[in-house]
Amino acid sequence: MLPFQDALYYVLQNCRKLKPALTPVEKSRGLVLAQDVVALEAIPPFANTAMDGFAVRSQDVKTPPSTLRIIETIAAGHSPKMEVCEGEASRIMTGAPIPDGANAIVMVEQTEVDGDELTVNISVPVGNHIRPIGDDIPKGELVFEKGTLLTPGHLGVLSSLGLVEVVVLPRPRVGVISTGDELVADGSALKAGQIRDSNRCTLLALLEENDMSPVDLGLLPDNEDAIEKGLVEGAATCDALITSGGVSMGDFDYVKSVLQRIADMRWMQIDIKPAKPLAFGLIADTPIFGLPGNPVSSMVSFELFARPGLRAMMGRADPLRKRVVATAAENLGRRPDGKTHFVRAIVDYVDGKVFVKSGGGQGSHMLASMARSNSLAILPDGSGYSKGDSLEVLILD
Repeated sequence: MLPFQDALYYVLQNCRKLKPALTPVEKSRGLVLAQDVVALEAIPPFANTAMDGFAVRSQDVKTPPSTLRIIETIAAGHSPKMEVCEGEASRIMTGAPIPDGANAIVMVEQTEVDGDELTVNISVPVGNHIRPIGDDIPKGELVFEKGTLLTPGHLGVLSSLGLVEVVVLPRPRVGVISTGDELVADGSALKAGQIRDSNRCTLLALLEENDMSPVDLGLLPDNEDAIEKGLVEGAATCDALITSGGVSMGDFDYVKSVLQRIADMRWMQIDIKPAKPLAFGLIADTPIFGLPGNPVSSMVSFELFARPGLRAMMGRADPLRKRVVATAAENLGRRPDGKTHFVRAIVDYVDGKVFVKSGGGQGSHMLASMARSNSLAILPDGSGYSKGDSLEVLILD
């Protein structure tokens, strides 16, 4: 059997980064910058007030209470029309530009107003509650470096800089294909020997959940011509492909027969359970993941191999799921078999500590326990762990 790390390394080495693309800022969350972002303008672009209040000259309110004359009101989004001179003040709203002549803001709570007469009850220093030009980001500053993963906060900054598009590594378009005359996808009654096509729906949802662009390439019949046409066209229009089933050493499957002819494939038996079989290769330059057909094995194989490979294509510096050390909340036993077991598990957080327990049945066909689980407990070859032991857990959400 092939060591898990060797199989993962092979996948990552053959999943090359996608070509950078210009993408609207509002659609770039979860993507990685492909070039530095330098501020072409300052934030804020003008000196403005951080508070509702009055723009004054600091020297006019040194000895409170001070009486000033209100000369205008400046709302956010409007420019001042008058200069603040000795003995004068302008009413001003948060975010509005500071008028000429003023050098401080007095909060409205520290004043009294009678008509156009203002009484200021405190003294304030020069610059009080004023945000200067470039206080957040000066013009010409390197704002975000190439390789930055864009979050909603980053998108807000990019928009503040006036950017409407940004150069990023795009979301991979990933085609998902189901094949087999035994599969039923329309909800109709099952005939003898038929099963529901659940893997395609699951894999498409996993891709969407992971900030990728899923492409449903449909359910194809057991016909080599149809399968070859679907794979070739899919490879030409998608950045990667995923199939499930027919990847074990002894399997005969139409997909396997076609891939052996049109792709550079590697058929692997990996020292893990579930998801022991994995097929991976390239159709021209397009990666294709042949995942196991059992529903749980398909999901685990996606998490361990397809997800990291696709995230590497997106330029993610962290293609692998996060591992944490948890305490076994119950016995997590197993039998020695030369494999690492990835056990469907439920992680709970109690008083800052991480506890893990089984998610239920561990058969590779038991999809319900996978749905209940939020992690995979990692059990190296041996007899497992006892309650209270520490172990590594792969967090799935």
